[in-house]
Amino acid sequence: MIRPLRNLAAVLAALLTLMAPIAAAALAPDDGRTAARVAYAQIEGSGSTWSENIVQQWIADVDASGMKVTYSGGGSSTGRKNFAQNVTDFGISEIPYPGVDEFGAADNANGRDYAYIPIVAGGTAFTYQIKVGGKMVKNLRLSGETIAKIFTNQITNWNDPAITKDNNGRALPSLDIIPVVRGDGSGTTAQFTTWLDKEYPSLWRAYNGRAGYTSYYPRKGKMQAPSGSDQVMNTVSGFSGNGAIAYVEYSYPVNKNYPVVKVLNKGGYYVEPTRYNVAVALTKARINTDKGSQMYLTQILDEVYRAKDPRTYPLSSYSYLILPTGADDRRMTTAKRQTLMDFMYYSLCEGQSKAGDYGYSPLPLNLVQAGFEQLNLLAKADSGVDAKNRSVASCNNPTFVAGKLNENRLAKIAPMPAACDKQGAGPCSTGTGTGEPSTEDAPADSEKKADDVAAPGEQSDPDTTVDTDAPPQVDPETGEPVSTAPGSTAASEVFANPMEVSADRKAERKLFGWVAVAELLALVMLPGLAGVWLRRRALRGTP
Repeated sequence: MIRPLRNLAAVLAALLTLMAPIAAAALAPDDGRTAARVAYAQIEGSGSTWSENIVQQWIADVDASGMKVTYSGGGSSTGRKNFAQNVTDFGISEIPYPGVDEFGAADNANGRDYAYIPIVAGGTAFTYQIKVGGKMVKNLRLSGETIAKIFTNQITNWNDPAITKDNNGRALPSLDIIPVVRGDGSGTTAQFTTWLDKEYPSLWRAYNGRAGYTSYYPRKGKMQAPSGSDQVMNTVSGFSGNGAIAYVEYSYPVNKNYPVVKVLNKGGYYVEPTRYNVAVALTKARINTDKGSQMYLTQILDEVYRAKDPRTYPLSSYSYLILPTGADDRRMTTAKRQTLMDFMYYSLCEGQSKAGDYGYSPLPLNLVQAGFEQLNLLAKADSGVDAKNRSVASCNNPTFVAGKLNENRLAKIAPMPAACDKQGAGPCSTGTGTGEPSTEDAPADSEKKADDVAAPGEQSDPDTTVDTDAPPQVDPETGEPVSTAPGSTAASEVFANPMEVSADRKAERKLFGWVAVAELLALVMLPGLAGVWLRRRALRGTP
């Protein structure tokens, strides 16, 4: 038995000898000099819970490619503070460093060099729990003024006439309103109170005691104030949550299959923050384009709040990563910078294609391009960082298509609201919090009504209500009506060429390409070589 094994070993050795030049060619750099691949190192971040759901998904996506990223929420204020104190490698926040917080304490980077990168868009939603006759209300509508009065304790019961008016005369029963706000320093709170201060200053400033936004919501009356978006969501959806309403990023109710308020926009329609409505709204965002300013790429949302497009969700905004840019940053190494570079490259490209399903909206082209430019600051700080081959042409992003990079496709295909979403009509009987547009017209008075916003005692099931006059269903990818007839299919559209999870480095493409070739050669040659060896044994009469 020893001799046959030796012969087989000789065959394998010959094969390895044949493959050696292939392996050498794979490892050789294009310029003929020795070049070692930069290793990854674990990086740590903290901050926003508004964007945490999608960030955690991106982290899971890149793990298999060797990138180890850890992220903890705690709120935007904590994220900014941890970055400033060199506790983390990066932070995430919905607002930039203000310099001084509302309590007069310093809120700056403490001398650490940084830049902002927009990472994802979304809408600050209002999720709630209201039960009528033991059944959940799923299609509540509120105007901005009504929301402002609820969160300043001017409206305290769900049977208030203003709420009845918003819902076209359909009254809710007497039930105390329990506003749920954030108890920690929160970018979600900052975004919400910025909107309150801009749009309803008399209500907000009388309640807050001063002008401007706050990251720490002033709790008064029956308000509850848990910390973090998860706990806010759990408070509203809990056993004792009937009557509660809270502000939270749309992804939380979407992922919990929980309803959200349709908010009245300036176009006269009640809408929820789907990926489409957020994309339309943010075409009106003004971005700081002064590259010499520390506020470069930060957002001004006044025109978003007041946009008149019927598809606009008023409380739409971006979240930002705080990027360490100093060459002498004491936490950063070449390996850490490369990990952060490649993680953010994935997040800005392939990662954006997952945003809609998680209750967010992908970034448009201009912000992705600007993000690439900001990432180049890592390579500027450290020549060992590979920043080559970063191009929007390889991004699988639903907001732009290869060959039409200057067009915000998602905003263009966003469907119009259903007729029953118009002020004075409806409300629509379809539920909210699904991530998809409402396309169902309100049922006629003679038809069976949903009990989503219904008089007490009605027991109909909104999930089984059928409106025979509803417009065609809309394809969530194209925004076009599709046939729902049995056996019909809708054509899918290709957005752009998908990209690899790992960084697109030439050396890696060359290596893994040649490895594939080597594997193919082994599959083809091994059986033949083994066959030759077996025939020779038979001719020699070897047992």
